[in-house]
Amino acid sequence: MVKKNQKRTPASLQPWIDARRRFHLSHEHVQMARELGMNPKKLGKLDNHHQELWKLPLPQFIRKLYSKRFGKERPNAVRTIQEMVVAKQAKKQSKKAAHDGARSMVDQRDDPTQ
Repeated sequence: MVKKNQKRTPASLQPWIDARRRFHLSHEHVQMARELGMNPKKLGKLDNHHQELWKLPLPQFIRKLYSKRFGKERPNAVRTIQEMVVAKQAKKQSKKAAHDGARSMVDQRDDPTQ
């Protein structure tokens, strides 16, 4: 249920929220998996370490792939999905305000009544 002043989560990010809850991942692991380009719907087959003991648990597997690809243990700044949604909407609002401001300046300049 979405609270009155809370922003709606886009449908493209909802599978990541579900995967985080289902596989007991931290926000850091979700961000690393997203940066690696993983599919949240296919994390289940990577997390089968109880029957197949040779597989790493999913959080350790994500961390290993991340350090192998990016050469560091963790992202510089860890942000939750909700923080990313809020930041994206704030950026969109500022772009819209700048665009509207530029448009109003053009309208004033082109106004023949002045």
